[in-house]
Amino acid sequence: MKVTIENKKGLDKDVKVFIDKKTMNSYIDKKYEEIKDTVNLKGFRPGKVPREILKRQFGKAVFSEVLDKVLKDTSVKALQENKIKPAGQPKLDLKIYGEDKDLEYILSVTELPKIEIKSIEKIKFNDYVVKIDPKEADKRINDIAKNQPNFKDAPENYKAAEKDLVTLDYTATIDEKPFKGNEGKNTQLTLGKDLFLKGFDAQLIGVKKGESRIVEATLPENFPDKELVNKRAKFNCKILAVKNPEDVKINDEFAKNLGAKNLDDLKKLISKQINDEYKNSLDRLTKKQILSEIEKFKVNEIPKNLLEDEIKILAQGMNEDDAKNNRKNFEEVAKKRIIVGLVLNEFGEKNQIKVTEQELQNEVQKQIRMMPGQEKMVMDFYQKNPSAVSSLRGTVYENKILNLIKEKAISNKKEISKDEAEKILKDSQNQEIDQYRKSSKTQKTEPKKVEVKKSPIKKAKIKITTKKTKKTKKVSKK
Repeated sequence: MKVTIENKKGLDKDVKVFIDKKTMNSYIDKKYEEIKDTVNLKGFRPGKVPREILKRQFGKAVFSEVLDKVLKDTSVKALQENKIKPAGQPKLDLKIYGEDKDLEYILSVTELPKIEIKSIEKIKFNDYVVKIDPKEADKRINDIAKNQPNFKDAPENYKAAEKDLVTLDYTATIDEKPFKGNEGKNTQLTLGKDLFLKGFDAQLIGVKKGESRIVEATLPENFPDKELVNKRAKFNCKILAVKNPEDVKINDEFAKNLGAKNLDDLKKLISKQINDEYKNSLDRLTKKQILSEIEKFKVNEIPKNLLEDEIKILAQGMNEDDAKNNRKNFEEVAKKRIIVGLVLNEFGEKNQIKVTEQELQNEVQKQIRMMPGQEKMVMDFYQKNPSAVSSLRGTVYENKILNLIKEKAISNKKEISKDEAEKILKDSQNQEIDQYRKSSKTQKTEPKKVEVKKSPIKKAKIKITTKKTKKTKKVSKK
């Protein structure tokens, strides 16, 4: 294989590839050797079909398949050996090809610009650590205790009040007739919460243990029997027990019931929980800060095809006139997105960052946990859509790159209080709102998040543009 490079304007290059007919014929010979033992033709034993017969029967298909493979393998090799990273899909133009002929083609490539990433280690960012006041943990624990009260038997002849726990049996009728689901045994209601039927609790205020009481209530919209929805039902209630709430003692036993070793351990766990809640939000600010610094990196020339692709994405959903009027704003956003993507990709490659299958599966599990109550639905979605799983690879790749940048860059560690964290997050949110309002005056679409992808060289596909090229056919193997 002979490769010559012709530099054109800017980042554009023509990569000319030449393969002599002797080499091409050797590829074809090899293909015939592969298929001869699998071809069954009447009158010939397997593996004994003459070459000329095979050529008559499968010649076009064999050549087409060989040509397709050679173009794919040699084009990738030509780019890699010459350290050319294409920005997007190269275009392939066949000049000479055919059976018993040399092969010559030209790859028209827009090359990714050279990126200097040494200064990435000079990036400064804030690394926040939230110091939780012990009083915050105590407050959180007290709130938990209030929501999990203990109950003790009420005194004899005690009349139930709000916050009391009432246990009852009931039978219900509509127009004096029973209906499916009209009975309840040992039903417990904390009066005042109205969790059973609207207005039901209020009618039990003042009941005593052993008392019977008629309660009327309307069946809700989600009642299983749709014909009975919004019907007025009469409930004959037998009060089995009335209990009073009592303050939960916050001690080691209470902590153990929550999964901690003891009360001190529970306080530590709660403090960490509060810290993590703020850390996740503050980490997003840190990420934003790093990306903002990367946007300032100098890139001599941005590939026009990448710029146009990004502008098209930003202009999605807009009519032609609006897209045209907003082109200048879109160009600015698109350039920043491209610069960030180029820098992070270069950094990722230089540091040989890869995403393992285990890391990808961990991200899938993370996505599932983020949808409590819908875990099965989310899991089914990813199982049925492998492309959705693959799309998460970019997220994992980006996070790994940013984590490594944080290790190498200059960290300004700041220990802050919970109130300071809330102020920082609020100020950031207000800033984003202001920026969006300003941009909305001139554009109708919100700039989208930069998605970091793996090196384009690994994903680049060769687009054949010549009209002479025939569609590749698979060799029949019977």
